[in-house]
Amino acid sequence: MDFAFDARTEQLRAQLLDFMASHVYPAESSLTEESWAPPPVIEDLKVQARKRGLWNLFLPGEHGAGLTNLQYAPLAEITGRSPFLAPVALNCAAPDTGNMEVLAMFGTEQQRKQWLQPLLDGEIRSAFAMTEPEVASSDARNISTSITRDGDSCVVNGRKFYISGAMNPNCAILIVMGKTDPDAEPYRQQSQILVPRDAPGVTVTRSMRVFGYSDASHGGHAEIVFDNVRVPAENLIAGEGDGFAIAQARLGPGRIHHCMRAIGMAERAVELMCGRAVERVAFGRPIAEQGVVQDWIAESRVRIEQLRLLVLKTAWLMDTVGNRGAHTEIQAIKIATPSTVEWILDKAIQVHGAGGVSQDFPLAELWAQARSLRFADGPDEVHKRSLARRELRSRSSPQRAG
Repeated sequence: MDFAFDARTEQLRAQLLDFMASHVYPAESSLTEESWAPPPVIEDLKVQARKRGLWNLFLPGEHGAGLTNLQYAPLAEITGRSPFLAPVALNCAAPDTGNMEVLAMFGTEQQRKQWLQPLLDGEIRSAFAMTEPEVASSDARNISTSITRDGDSCVVNGRKFYISGAMNPNCAILIVMGKTDPDAEPYRQQSQILVPRDAPGVTVTRSMRVFGYSDASHGGHAEIVFDNVRVPAENLIAGEGDGFAIAQARLGPGRIHHCMRAIGMAERAVELMCGRAVERVAFGRPIAEQGVVQDWIAESRVRIEQLRLLVLKTAWLMDTVGNRGAHTEIQAIKIATPSTVEWILDKAIQVHGAGGVSQDFPLAELWAQARSLRFADGPDEVHKRSLARRELRSRSSPQRAG
């Protein structure tokens, strides 16, 4: 394994670091929780990012920048230092990234023309409607929303919540997961279908807060009711019964992207923690001289380096043996990264005192993001269950002595 950055990665890193310093960080003061509309500075940032070639970096192949996962990892980490601005400025923000990957992999030519291209161009936003309030959606077999075939149409009925990005007024399309055949074998019951957000019968009933935050800069999270929503059957992605497989293909890259950005969040936290520790004086000396604070800083550095190596190994495996071959590592980083970054942010908040939970620093909102990642794209417990079963299976055959 060689994790050294190649020439293209180094060039993009330099360009991105300059863009962050000159455009992104200065724009953070424009963020507000008061409006679902993205701040006007977003469009300015997108223009500047495209000029620099910092656009669709997440997407390999003909539709994106053509980077490998290993090349994208350090770039995603940098965007994680300002997760409310940088990813969307580069058109690398969830849930659009996963939706673009789905359309690139499974979409028809018409679906790509109608929805993928505007997403690639940053003209619209999107959402992925899977989670439901009445069932444990971590088990996708529980999804109860129905997608019923009616001639050349499909009719969608159900209720979803915590649908990320759906409060954004630029959200134009929803990828909805529902059941097309409840009698099929468990993993062939589900399908995914494209539903325009303004389709008759689609009602956004409320916004959902995350630890008290509206998360407006990420497009918020909505509860949505689908009441006899009729769309063309050609809006089905791939085929009937392919929904579970599509979800699995979508979530692998999504999980590593979250982890890449989370490392950037941790780096920003350590930077703020060190700055605050040097400046603040308690009991006659800077708190940076307190042993407990030094322990937090040292432990944070060790944990970040461990996480980064595991994420880079995962990216390398995804590039060399595919997502299936990297299954164990994808689950491992999804378990380890959010909880570790949450710990680092907690210590940074502690060093900042009351300021750490205020709007004067980004730490509290970053903590809310990290904590939320512990159940986004599958909760810790589901990943641990799957990982443990894999370990047990690999050791189930008797080992010969000698």
